[in-house]
Amino acid sequence: MTDIKQRVAAVTGAGGGIGLGIAERLARAGYQVIAMDRDAKVNEAVAILSAEGLKVQAVVLDVADEAAVKKAVADIDAQHGRLDVLVNNAGIHPKVNGERNSFMKMTTAQWNEVLGVNLTSAFVLCREVAPLMKRQRWGRIINMSSRAGRTLVDTAGIHYAAAKAGMIGMTRVIAAEVAADGITANCIAPGRIVSPMTDQGSAEQRAMLVGRIPVRRIGTPDEIGHVVQFLASEDAGYLTGTVIDVNGGTFMC
Repeated sequence: MTDIKQRVAAVTGAGGGIGLGIAERLARAGYQVIAMDRDAKVNEAVAILSAEGLKVQAVVLDVADEAAVKKAVADIDAQHGRLDVLVNNAGIHPKVNGERNSFMKMTTAQWNEVLGVNLTSAFVLCREVAPLMKRQRWGRIINMSSRAGRTLVDTAGIHYAAAKAGMIGMTRVIAAEVAADGITANCIAPGRIVSPMTDQGSAEQRAMLVGRIPVRRIGTPDEIGHVVQFLASEDAGYLTGTVIDVNGGTFMC
């Protein structure tokens, strides 16, 4: 069993919001964390964590760029010789004036942009990382879906919902294929979590959405990070191909 302080975790979309919360939670648990984001703000976020003595490394990466993703994985392997945990969290949800775009008005380019970042990038990363995990006979793949991938969410565009539902199906196939190699693959489906994405829309809209959450509040990135930390642990070794809903009770309504 590898000591947790020797384990390396890569988190995409880690420049803020849920991704940064996950990166911080894993770093505080002792992991060497590679925080990836296409926005250079990830450097500032990581500098703050590094100043506390946490082992966090920033990588500016557009996950929709396949060549750049392959190079990033190769660089991790060259520098650390391993990758134990992959968290596919990067995601976008462009809206028009704070509202979802009707599928009848959506262009193919808009569809492809969201599917490329939210789903295809996760496929490419899983494909590139799996051989490293297989080599060490241990690994944890954690893919971020959404409540919109589980049920109808009236604020979610068709491209976003399709990508998040696809993430669940993809994760199950991966889980089945790599289970015998000591690798697990699971999904987390967050509900409304504090992030720049959930800050879209008017104050009235946000208040209405909070009123629909049984626990009457929005979740925090650290609460998602806590679930990721569990899925990344030895204790979660018998858990694979699952979806964990973290939404304050909204999926049961």
